[in-house]
Amino acid sequence: MLKSRVKKGVILAAGDGSRLGFQTANCPKILLPAGGKSLVNYALEALAAAGIREIAIVTGYLSDKVRTVLGSGEDFGVRLHYIFNPDYLGGNAISLYQAKDWTGGDPIVLCMGDHMIEPNLVRRLLDRQTLDDVLCVDYAPASHHRVDEATKVNVDGDGGIREIGKDIVDWNAMDTGVFLLTGNFFAALDELVPHLGVDIEISDVIRFLISQGHHFYTCDVSGCFWADVDTEQDLRNAVRESG
Repeated sequence: MLKSRVKKGVILAAGDGSRLGFQTANCPKILLPAGGKSLVNYALEALAAAGIREIAIVTGYLSDKVRTVLGSGEDFGVRLHYIFNPDYLGGNAISLYQAKDWTGGDPIVLCMGDHMIEPNLVRRLLDRQTLDDVLCVDYAPASHHRVDEATKVNVDGDGGIREIGKDIVDWNAMDTGVFLLTGNFFAALDELVPHLGVDIEISDVIRFLISQGHHFYTCDVSGCFWADVDTEQDLRNAVRESG
């Protein structure tokens, strides 16, 4: 299993949460309450439960408030490292790129700071036997998942990603926003960022790797709770479904 090999996690928490309106005018999206705790607590607790103790949080919008509230990470049993992304209005891959030096070439588990996830989701990812680039996917979306806005994945018979994107027609799984990433992913970012700039998305990098013959694998986490929170309705639905 990979638990002994993967020691670092990265949480993307830079966006301004503009679709949540006044709620994020003075509060970072990841600190909004959801089911009795802040949104970002779900990712932090899931990583900690999987034994990951070194976690980088990539901040941007209202970054000082994130640092003030989360502090050193002691409350979660982890050590937090803060990385500021000045281009936080860009794509999510540019936030991840800011963490490249911190990873030191080590594999990481990547989570989204605005996704509610249960701890078992990350545990299942690290139960794998081989170290590859992997996306956790859900083959059985729940009622609170908005298919129209989700990133969809076409997974082949060997568990590899054939195609990924919000607008693909032929798909059989949904992107949960939880990844295992190796140095291959950051090497691809090195190639792509000079051409695509700050608007680069993680899906762009996956498509590039696939086009270069790199296998990007998936981990089936169907049945695990997760929720992507973009709007007030997303938040209400997810809290209701989480119990």
